Amino acid sequence: MTEMKKMLSERKFIVLTGNYGSGKTEIALNLAFQQAGTQRTTLVDLDIVNPYFRSGEKAEQLREKGIRVLMPTFALTTVDIPALPAEIQSVFEAEADSVIFDVGGDDTGAAALGRYFPSFMKNRENTSVLLVINCMRPLTRNTDDVLELAERIQARGRLALDGIVNNTNLGDQTLPEMVLEGEQVALACADRLGIPAITSGARRVLEQCTLHTAPLYIERYMKPEWMEA
Repeated sequence: MTEMKKMLSERKFIVLTGNYGSGKTEIALNLAFQQAGTQRTTLVDLDIVNPYFRSGEKAEQLREKGIRVLMPTFALTTVDIPALPAEIQSVFEAEADSVIFDVGGDDTGAAALGRYFPSFMKNRENTSVLLVINCMRPLTRNTDDVLELAERIQARGRLALDGIVNNTNLGDQTLPEMVLEGEQVALACADRLGIPAITSGARRVLEQCTLHTAPLYIERYMKPEWMEA
């Protein structure tokens, strides 16, 4: 088992950070659903910035699978007053096998992590802080962009990154060469930061790639209605 696979399967707290459109929420949902029925899992929607494409949208389906869901007060409503409920703090003391944090985009969203910094530090050896990147999206197309984002997120969230997830894709239009291009960026950044990397994506695409990182197969749960037609 690779180091990144161990981070995802053996550590209790998984923190997913990244820029808007990187795919943090898809990965958070996939990890939660994959654990359903085998682990006591909590998914924390920690996005206080973006009202769209958030893991809380799938709260009903998650709870039906026995997954505990926590999200900011007033999330998914018309009230624009993001607030983190005190209940979120309880995940650091509650009995659970896995707690997945879906953090808001870029360093602004990562600021929410600062509130829980003391609790994360008490559990640091059992925590994986991962940066999700999609090199098909603006602001994370190359190594310099990703490293700059990583620096801002680490400074604002006050937690060092433990790994990088290459989630480069264009939805149903994703080509193997796109994934491989993203993998090269992820590996270059991982080397500079001294951390490992992994590549996530649809099985049908990743199986066409000669990867230098371990694959993490995911399904799409957040496909908007207008893409269903």
